[in-house]
Amino acid sequence: MASPLELQTAFRLGPVVISRPVATTWALMALLVVGSALATRRLTLRPGNVQAFLELIVDALDSQIRDTMRVDPAPYRSLFGTIFLFILLANWSALLPGVEPPTARLETDAALALVVFAATVYHGLRTQGVRGYLKTFAEPSLFMVPLNLVEQVTRTFSLIVRLFGNVMSGVFVVGIVLSLAGLLVPIPLMALDLLTGAVQAYIFAILAMIFTAAAIAPENGAAQPFDGAPNGSD
Repeated sequence: MASPLELQTAFRLGPVVISRPVATTWALMALLVVGSALATRRLTLRPGNVQAFLELIVDALDSQIRDTMRVDPAPYRSLFGTIFLFILLANWSALLPGVEPPTARLETDAALALVVFAATVYHGLRTQGVRGYLKTFAEPSLFMVPLNLVEQVTRTFSLIVRLFGNVMSGVFVVGIVLSLAGLLVPIPLMALDLLTGAVQAYIFAILAMIFTAAAIAPENGAAQPFDGAPNGSD
């Protein structure tokens, strides 16, 4: 198996070399865009099976955002939903023959962590303004500024290491068992890999919510807690 730091070429666009993780990432992005467009092009007041299933997923996502962040989920639904679905599909792509999941590469995990970092800064500035957001780094005292700045870097790095380590370890274990025992023996491990991939996607999305909630600081009054019931509930 190739080194996690070694990039394998998928194809070339003129002088530009496109690596296999990038090509797989593009394919997953296209799948998400086309799938979402097809699934939402004919929404009705009386949902069919597909629409009802999609509404169930969106409702579950909204509930998770409310429970974790205590805010109206609307401004955050697209971000966290996309992060979860992309990581889930990327992790599960390991089950396709000859496909290495993009999340088993450091550069992909670093890009995802940087998206979360940028989102926390954006939403912090959006909800609190420049002065209010910068003030959070001096809490509870001015002496905490260096530690709070370091925390921004370390928690972003922790997202990279956590996702990379768990996904890469699963790829290595399945690959080693497959090479030693044949095709049928790793099937239980592959089933476990499905569960692990879903758990890792969920954990990453939850941590992204927690980091964003800390940036908007609803407990300090920068964002109003959302205490209403979900649409359609009693």
